[in-house]
This record gives sequence, C-alpha cells and structure tokens, in this order.
Amino acid sequence: MNKRRPTRQVSVGDERVGVVRIGGGLPDAQGRTTEPAPVSVQTMTAGYTYDIDACVTEINRLAAAGADMVRVAVPERVDTQALPEILNQTRVPIVADVHFHYKRALEAIEAGVHKIRLNPGNISDRDQVNAVIDACKERRLPIRVGVNEGSIIERKDKHKRLKELGEFFSDQKHGRLIAIMVAKLEEYLEIFEERDFHDVVISAKSIDPAVVIDAYTAISERFDYPLHLGVTHAGPRETGAVRSVIGIGTLLANGIGDTIRISYANDSVFEVQDGLEMLYCLGLRERKGAELIACPTCGRIQVDLYQLVQDVRRKLAEEIVLPIKIAVMGCVVNGPGEAEGADVAIFAGDRRGIIYVQGEKVANIPEEEILERLLHECKVFEQRVQRGEAKLGEKVVDIIPPDPIGELGSGVDIIARNRTGSGVQLTVDGQ
Repeated sequence: MNKRRPTRQVSVGDERVGVVRIGGGLPDAQGRTTEPAPVSVQTMTAGYTYDIDACVTEINRLAAAGADMVRVAVPERVDTQALPEILNQTRVPIVADVHFHYKRALEAIEAGVHKIRLNPGNISDRDQVNAVIDACKERRLPIRVGVNEGSIIERKDKHKRLKELGEFFSDQKHGRLIAIMVAKLEEYLEIFEERDFHDVVISAKSIDPAVVIDAYTAISERFDYPLHLGVTHAGPRETGAVRSVIGIGTLLANGIGDTIRISYANDSVFEVQDGLEMLYCLGLRERKGAELIACPTCGRIQVDLYQLVQDVRRKLAEEIVLPIKIAVMGCVVNGPGEAEGADVAIFAGDRRGIIYVQGEKVANIPEEEILERLLHECKVFEQRVQRGEAKLGEKVVDIIPPDPIGELGSGVDIIARNRTGSGVQLTVDGQ
C-alpha cells in the first residue's frame, strides 16, 4: 500500500445531515493543512427523482447500507421541484446530477442539495456555466466535474467527431485517449479557476479498468484536486465487481483516490456494500460489522458448507455490530490455522463442527446445531468485548488440531467397516 496522495479538501453536507470530507493533506485557503479524510463511498439512485416516496425510500436504504452520499438525477424541472421534500426526509448528503440544463443546477442549489455533478462540455453557453459556478461558490457547495470515455468525443460536429475518433483509434492503445481526457479536464478546470472556484472534485471514467488506472494515474500527477474513482458501465455485479476491483482497487492501493463509486447494473445497495468491503480490505476504512472468512469447498468437506456460509453471513449482518473476525472452515486441514487467526471460528468434520473462541475450544456439536451455536458464541463474545472483558484479535491459547478420526465423529469403526471386503488392509493407530 502506497501513502495517500495529498489533495485539496472539499466538504459535502451540513449540520443536519452531517459533513463528509473528501481528500486532504494540502493547505486550505487559510493555509491550514488538512488531514486526509477517509475514502468515502457514494452511489446513485436508480428510480425517478420526481417520485418522492420511492426516491426517499431508496436513498434511505442506501444510507442504511453505508453510503456516505447519494446522487440523484435531475433532468427535468419536476425533479428539482421534488428535491426540497426529498431533502427533508433524508439524512445523508445529496448530490444533484446535472448534464445539459444549467437551470436544473441552479434549481437544485436553491433547493438545498449539498453538491453538484456538472459536465461543462454539455453546456455550450459559458455564461450559463459561470452562473452555476457562482451559485455554488456563494453557498460553498463543491462541484464534481468529470470526463467519461463515452462523453469526451465531440458529438455535435460530425467531421470533428470523425477526426477525434481517428485519433482515438490510431497507433497507441490508451495514450491518445488519455491525452484527450486530460486535455478536456484542463479545459474544464480553466473555467473554474477563472472564477476563483476551487471546491472541485474530478473524475475520468472508462469501461476499461486499464484505461481507468492509466488515466487517473496521469491525472493525479497533474492536478491537486481530490479524485472520484469509478469504472463506468461496469456491467452486472458478477463481472462488474472484477472490473471495479481491478481499476479502483489498484488505484487505491497506489494511494490514488478520495471517493469511490462502484457502478453495477443491479441494486445500488450492492455498490455500497462492495465499495465498503474494498476499503475495509485495503485498510482505508475501519470495518463496521463482522468480517467473515470461509474456505472454498473441496472433496474434504463433510458438511453443507456453502449453505452454512450463506446462513452465517446473513445472520452476522443482522445481529453483530463489532468487527469480529469469524472463520467458517470445512475441514481440519486449514481449519486450525484459520481458527487461531479469528476471534470466533468453526471447522467441520463428519457432519459435526468444533467451535473455538480466540483459540479456545468451546463446543463440539452436530451439523444441524452449528448455525445457532456459532451465532450464540459470536454474540456472547461481542458482549464480552463491549464490557471490556476481551479484545478483538487477541489469541487466548494455541489450538491443538483435533484427531480427525475421533473428535470430529467419523470414528475408527466406521472407517474400518467401510473398507471391509475391499481387499485393502487398513492400519489404524499403528496396528
């Protein structure tokens, strides 16, 4: 992990919904150096903003999942008219997504949103762009300005578009595209700098994780604004997760990025959950809730491990709030090592499981009792931690691996009986 790249810092939100800070590490306007804020996670609603009840319900679901801020689309006047009531019923910073109509931005600002997403390239009148910048400056609202691979090619002039496409598909795989993206950002940022406006977050997205990595790396070397990371149009969660981990995860590991949005063609709650998990794994956010690790299935498994893991994951999300590390392992090969590294662990044998709490064995139970007893031990341990009687990640004793034949219930007699008549001479316990 590389050290976080220092940037200017912007603030999103207010006293009512809370303030989320993005970036940091460079001196602010008063010459004070700000500490880098934790990398924030954001997402976007999928429904129509003018449908107030549905929009509020969706925003609150996303906030409950852990979203630090939520973006809503405001393509029409009816959407901005709905914003005051939406803001009144939600408790998370709201970002208004504006592309073609500068009046939507002014209306959203007047309604009380906490940030604007603006594409100056889609608004041809400079005075209109300046009006939005001045309105945000007056209310100290940040603006995200970004370039996407699909939006940087000029679309109004067919000949110009063909020329740019020709440059795009010339001799270098990513170089010309990234050069265009950087040039477009420079063009946009000049507009903001001319208005002495610096509460800017920038982005440069692509569907290709390799382009995302190269583009943001180049941008981080040229600009000191905080960066909003994303792989755009990543697809369904099954493949989009891989694209996002490659692109966003690589940049974060290299110290680049201040806020992220994973984009799925799926429920946006998954975007939030997977974004947070990425930050937890990289040590960029303090984990909330249990951390579950589990072994892959293999021929040694003697319990329904897949279903057990799914059931455990669901129960932990519902009932455990501390970042307890919990291991669910299917056999005695990897089980003991993982049990020692976890706060609460179980590893299974022949339709049985042994539960350990910080290395100390507490139960040997049949398969049908595993879920209930494991959850019980997790809750008991969590209560001990809350009372100060135990600490997370502190091993109590070293585990002595159990006898895979005896303690886990398969038994010498069963093995011998299964081999009877097979023509194989079975030797047990050195006999």
